[in-house]
Amino acid sequence: MLLLTGATGSIGSRLLPLLLESGEDVRCLVREPRRLGARRVDVQIVLGDLGEMSDPHLVRQALRGVDTVIHLAATIRDQPPKRIEELNGLATVRLLRAAERSGVERFHFFSALNAYAAQRTRFFRAKWLAEQAVDSSPLATTVFAPSIVYDHSDPWITLLRRFSFLPVLPVSGDGRAAFQPIWAQDVARCVIAALAAEAGPRYELAGPETLTYDQMSDLVSRIGGRPRPLVHLPLPLIRSGLIALRSIFGEAVFATWEEAELMEVSMVSERGPADAQALGVEPRRMSDVLKSP
Repeated sequence: MLLLTGATGSIGSRLLPLLLESGEDVRCLVREPRRLGARRVDVQIVLGDLGEMSDPHLVRQALRGVDTVIHLAATIRDQPPKRIEELNGLATVRLLRAAERSGVERFHFFSALNAYAAQRTRFFRAKWLAEQAVDSSPLATTVFAPSIVYDHSDPWITLLRRFSFLPVLPVSGDGRAAFQPIWAQDVARCVIAALAAEAGPRYELAGPETLTYDQMSDLVSRIGGRPRPLVHLPLPLIRSGLIALRSIFGEAVFATWEEAELMEVSMVSERGPADAQALGVEPRRMSDVLKSP
């Protein structure tokens, strides 16, 4: 039995069908089973989320009979009263320790490129802490550290498309942070290959090209048929504006400061797509993916 967290996210929604096609028995820890779509009848379901990893009953239920965990679930904003540090860092440690106690054999964790202790963003610092715990575990562990992951309808691509309806396309900061965007489907295929090879311990998953935030924003607007001039907004203005909007609209706000700040941090691997290629996956270019249906 395999436990998958984050099954309804960009990567998880691509990975789940591949796991089922490969013959895996899958249990999903999800908050909203309906978001699994038609696949919800093909899996076991445990209702829960990252904020409930301190509940021993929930964790025992999720891990009963499980030999492999793929921990995809993460958040890029606080979910009051829980903060990013608990949801991405402490929740991972709790799940990992419970897995060690319950007889799980393999634990696969999704971190992020450029996650380290002194990073400017809370998201990356929390991921770094979780990665340290995974590295020190006695289990057979694998860490996947992707650059920015995208899909046709994921939240940030959707947001960029919506911004392209404006006369100009707003970009927070200077737009010079560099990324090696990788398609969620290619990431999912990498995970399947790693499972089959029982290999590890760390893969940096990156696409075949390096693009700045400016270049990705321009690319999305052009492919959508609405090319717009880019206008860079000062970070202090973005920060104060998004904090004010969140105080008014709460969790319904379209973006938070934590999310905007992530686009100021480059996510580039010196190895480029080599780790994905070693798993037999040739990542596609962002422009080719977004132009296709």
